[in-house]
Amino acid sequence: MSERVLLAGCGDLGLRVARRLRQRGDEVWALRRHPPAMDDDGIHWLRADLTRPDSLRELPRGITRLVYLPTPDRRDAAAYRAVFVDGLGHLLATARIGTLRRVLFVSSSAVYGEHAGGWVDEDTAVAPPGFNGASLLAAERVLAAQPIRSIVLRLAGLYGPGRLQLLDRLRAGTARVPRAVPHWANRIHVDDAAAAIVHLLDLADPQPCYLGVDSTPLPLDVLYDHLAHLLGAPPPATGPPPPGIGSKRLSNARLLASGFVPRWPDARAGYAAMLDS
Repeated sequence: MSERVLLAGCGDLGLRVARRLRQRGDEVWALRRHPPAMDDDGIHWLRADLTRPDSLRELPRGITRLVYLPTPDRRDAAAYRAVFVDGLGHLLATARIGTLRRVLFVSSSAVYGEHAGGWVDEDTAVAPPGFNGASLLAAERVLAAQPIRSIVLRLAGLYGPGRLQLLDRLRAGTARVPRAVPHWANRIHVDDAAAAIVHLLDLADPQPCYLGVDSTPLPLDVLYDHLAHLLGAPPPATGPPPPGIGSKRLSNARLLASGFVPRWPDARAGYAAMLDS
């Protein structure tokens, strides 16, 4: 049976989710502050601002699935709280939830702190080191208090087409990487992230939380050296680890056990395919 799905926020990741849903016959509504003027994917666009409840009054009826994946318009604590915590509350208060059977909130592994390279899973205690993780965790708790079946998907670092900042830094020789002590990197290809969202929307008996990450955590120097080699660039110089991101290895065991199969279980292969294309 086809679903009526509302995507609250629809940037690059949301568009990939929307296209997968449309390909299988679902009706897709997508909410953005500035929708595109034209669309060839059969998406029903809604102009609204999650931080302004008055703009949410014309939501469609009969929505059965909600995916919450907005992007703040600036990177600071006030913007993150307004979009993720307050915005989610506004939408849930405004939406006609009589038909809503599932909500999926796209969160982040930023809710975890430093683990000195140890393994982290969905049951690991959360301790967000920054305002972004703190806001996402607060939003997770807002959703958990609702009388609706909900799922949280905590995504690791996204990479894929159009996400070229790291490659540009490696080409320019400005990237730095710690070498004396391994600092672990966790990634997921944006297409695998979209596929995981669609997979979890349909899962018969889902867990309340999943980690969205590939199967191969890598020391940051191993990943960066590999990418530099693919680019024909010199290995990056030694430097400090990225600030505000603790070293940890994220486990996708629960997601795999649910039946999800990533196309790119190792970021080295995913980056290589992206560069080949």
